[in-house]
Amino acid sequence: MEEIDMHHIFELGLTLIMIAAGITAISKKLKQPYPIALVIVGTIIGLVNIPALSPLKDFITEGEVFNFVIITLFLPALLGEAALKLPFSHLKENKGPILALAFGATLLSFLIVGFSTIWLLDFSIPTAFVFAALMSATDPVSVISIFKSVGVNKRLATVIEGESLFNDGLAVVLFKISAFYLLTYMDLGAVGIGYGLWEFIKVISLGLIIGGALGYGFSKLTSYFDDYPLEIIFSVLLFYGSFLLAEAVHASGVIAVVVAALIFGNYGASIGMSPTTKLNINNFWEVAALLANSVVFLMVGLEITKINLADKWGLVFLAILIVLIARSIAVYLSLLFTSNFPTPWKHVINWGGLKGSLSIALVLSLSHEFTGREDILIVAFSVVLFSLIFQGISIRPLLSVLGLNKKGEGDKEYEELIARGHRFETAINEIHTVKKNLFITETAAKEVITEYEQELSVLQSKMEQLFKMYPSLKEKQQSILQKHALYAQHEAIEKLVMEDIISNEVAELEHNLITDKIVELEDLH
Repeated sequence: MEEIDMHHIFELGLTLIMIAAGITAISKKLKQPYPIALVIVGTIIGLVNIPALSPLKDFITEGEVFNFVIITLFLPALLGEAALKLPFSHLKENKGPILALAFGATLLSFLIVGFSTIWLLDFSIPTAFVFAALMSATDPVSVISIFKSVGVNKRLATVIEGESLFNDGLAVVLFKISAFYLLTYMDLGAVGIGYGLWEFIKVISLGLIIGGALGYGFSKLTSYFDDYPLEIIFSVLLFYGSFLLAEAVHASGVIAVVVAALIFGNYGASIGMSPTTKLNINNFWEVAALLANSVVFLMVGLEITKINLADKWGLVFLAILIVLIARSIAVYLSLLFTSNFPTPWKHVINWGGLKGSLSIALVLSLSHEFTGREDILIVAFSVVLFSLIFQGISIRPLLSVLGLNKKGEGDKEYEELIARGHRFETAINEIHTVKKNLFITETAAKEVITEYEQELSVLQSKMEQLFKMYPSLKEKQQSILQKHALYAQHEAIEKLVMEDIISNEVAELEHNLITDKIVELEDLH
């Protein structure tokens, strides 16, 4: 790659962010999962010759650049943000299925894909198990974004997110062992198996120790400060520091950052963060994760277009089939003895085990001298493309077929009453406006207004009856009112500061009190 100056790199990066942000904004407005849209648009941009975007495509699809951006720049942020907001209580409640999937299903999938590709695709042993490791990592971003838009059970979302956080770390460890040590261990026979197990345990254990130590240390550090901009900086140092330190000592950076973020977001939040700090840290990382995800999935779409599928369709079809079957066997077997876990959830977890940017970044990190690298590139990229587009698009219909996006009891009737009430109130307001602008008489308008007011009175009675049957609906309305009231209070304090009626010190105190109440309200709901 020819040398590019930093100014030009910044321009290319900004262009990438602008395109990603635009596609994400449109997808969110249309209530569609933005990762899938980004991959599709990225693929189209990669395939179509657009002269203005050629420098961007050439730069982003450079293997070293892609690998650095995904693994070093964005992966710690994405893992940290997800783990930061995951309560220990939720993990504890769902530890059975999460551990079964993150460890049991990942190892099963790794073994099934590895041996199947040796047999069916005629891959060498290292090539087969490197591909198997790549296919063991799952990417939950697309599925979780769909879940949020359709209101799926939170426990199911927690299990999928928990599986992905931990199985990414395991998949990376399996990838490194398969790519760099597998043949050496095999040559040593039984002793080699022992070395392999020791390497596996060492990498994971060191990641746990580093993540745990740094998470605890930074949690203690935050207890000495009540300054959320500074504590946000601490979280940045923690996520990237734990990842880079673990990688430097050949431990699992993924596991280190996940453990560090879990401790920081739970223990650290309880001993060293005010509600205001917690809210601001979460908001900061939510923005960072949205930006990272948007850029990552656009980059995946661009990168996928680099592969050449000529005369490889049979290989691609078999690879996709192997991965799908292996995932199914792994999920259903690992969850076989998990009690109180609905079968429809297993179907969603199986089909929702999407492959994403981590798989592509890892395969691009392989040395060009690695035997079978080109074949792995072709099948890995093809599986990721199939996964993100076909599986991602079909998740929503699957949820509907399985009845997992059904609304709660009374929700439909409640929404109908809300819609009619809004119609009638809008009609009354419009009548008052027209009456004033067109000089309509009070006598003419009163009868029409009275008719709408009677309709509203009937709706109010029906709403009261609904509240008695389903008290949660009343709480839902009260929560909305309380939030809007608190936001209005926040704005009112800002106006007082602008008018120089109160000091910044008093305003900050009042803002903190309001923010604390908002956090309490969100915790309750």
